[in-house]
Amino acid sequence: MIDIHCHILSGIDDGARSLEDSVELAKAAVNEGIHTIIATPHHKNGRYENPKSVIVEKTAQLNLRLQEEGIPLEVLPGQEPAIHGEILEGIANGEVQTLNGTQYLFIELPSGHVPRYTEKLLFDIQLKGLIPIIVHPERNQEIIEKPDLLYQFIKKGALSQLTASSVNGKFGKKVKSFSEQLIEANLVHFIASDAHNLTNRAFHLESAFDHIENRFGVDIVYLLMENAELLVEGKNVYREIPQHVKRKKFLGIF
Repeated sequence: MIDIHCHILSGIDDGARSLEDSVELAKAAVNEGIHTIIATPHHKNGRYENPKSVIVEKTAQLNLRLQEEGIPLEVLPGQEPAIHGEILEGIANGEVQTLNGTQYLFIELPSGHVPRYTEKLLFDIQLKGLIPIIVHPERNQEIIEKPDLLYQFIKKGALSQLTASSVNGKFGKKVKSFSEQLIEANLVHFIASDAHNLTNRAFHLESAFDHIENRFGVDIVYLLMENAELLVEGKNVYREIPQHVKRKKFLGIF
């Protein structure tokens, strides 16, 4: 498996604290069947700034250590930039790191709302030849309340990535149910771990795919796994026609 979202680089955000932590995360990833990870440290989220040059250097250091330890895992450079008004400038000056240097770019929204300029910024990013991927939309409070926001973003060319722990119910029943609704509506293109540590934010990728297979069938699992491979290679990923999220009735009430 390929994990396209992981905080495995040490000492630069709220993920691995030390190089030893990174190595332990790498061992756990391999045990779960992961052979490639895109390292995606936070950037410009109000707490952390990790420009491309830092990420590339830290990725090379970690790969060297993994080779020395004989751990069969390859780490590729990526980034999880928070949405902000200067992101286009960051792309232009080489501060922003796309996923493995491809046309794919993560975009992290605030947890509580969707900024008003989001749709225009996603459009402007695409004008630059990049494809924005909205990370963990299932945990955004405004998208949970108004899923048509995500539908419009996807319809207009953006992609989205769910967190494995959301699919597994680690973030609660509400997030798990909403994650399933997004998959059902063809609004999900990737599943990734967003792993930070081995205690409360581990990988859970294998069990997430098992749950998706049981709930939706093996075809969607193949699509999601293959999309991760296509992303790493900079190729076009599979997109199904997006649908509106169908609200479930609870005791006859929406």
